[in-house]
Amino acid sequence: MSLKPARAGRGIRFRRADLGGIEIPATVDNVDRLHYATALSRDAGTVETVEHLLAALVGLGVDNVVVELNQPEVPIMDGSAASFVYLVHEAGLKRLTRPRRYLKVLRSVSLTRGDKSIALYPSEHFKVTYTISFDHPLLRHMTHALRITQESFVDEIAPARTFGFLKEVEMLRKKGLALGGSLDNAVVLGETGILNNSLRFEDEFVRHKILDAIGDLALLGSPVIGHLVAHRGGHELHAAFAEKFLRETDAWRLVESSANADVAGAAVPAKAPTPVAN
Repeated sequence: MSLKPARAGRGIRFRRADLGGIEIPATVDNVDRLHYATALSRDAGTVETVEHLLAALVGLGVDNVVVELNQPEVPIMDGSAASFVYLVHEAGLKRLTRPRRYLKVLRSVSLTRGDKSIALYPSEHFKVTYTISFDHPLLRHMTHALRITQESFVDEIAPARTFGFLKEVEMLRKKGLALGGSLDNAVVLGETGILNNSLRFEDEFVRHKILDAIGDLALLGSPVIGHLVAHRGGHELHAAFAEKFLRETDAWRLVESSANADVAGAAVPAKAPTPVAN
């Protein structure tokens, strides 16, 4: 996988070099499968597990980039966005002359499905408040709230790894899925505790949910100025909400670069480092 610069207005696009250069824009319209990860498809091309890379790009202010792959899956790396952040920092960013465009929330929009809910509220900044609750002694209730800036994303969200339950991993492997999953790229929980040596944060689980939400909301096509509040969400709820939010055109408006922009219209240079799949 390699990251290549794109001209202003092109957005984030995945290119399958092994399929003749088919491009798949990172937009809600191209969402395909949603369960343990987010997948996109267009024509005969698909790309899977896009959320961690998308979160890294959005968190660093990258608006225009081509992600070139010669396989259908984005490398999982260590299960977080930290490796992608490091690679983009090594490559550097280029400012473009076109003003950056944001989706500014004007009124609240919400979506509830059973005991899961998600909403966006007006705010002068991008902020996320996320709550998780699982039937597990370590995950019964956990909440984290954070204003998302480049600094807070890099330091407090990007390193948070994906997590799963040992019983789920075993079930997926029986189905021929998650064969590359290991303690090196996920936090795995047994019945009473984690199987990894240690957590990067005491509340790493909910921080990773924030990471996922940032990546999935990248499918809106522009960074958000608003307060995202989610309870027991996941990829399916994130994507369904993004689709609903875009439909309610009176709930938001596009605004150009403001004080919220740390990098206006950024792109990754052509000589970006290339991540290698495990």
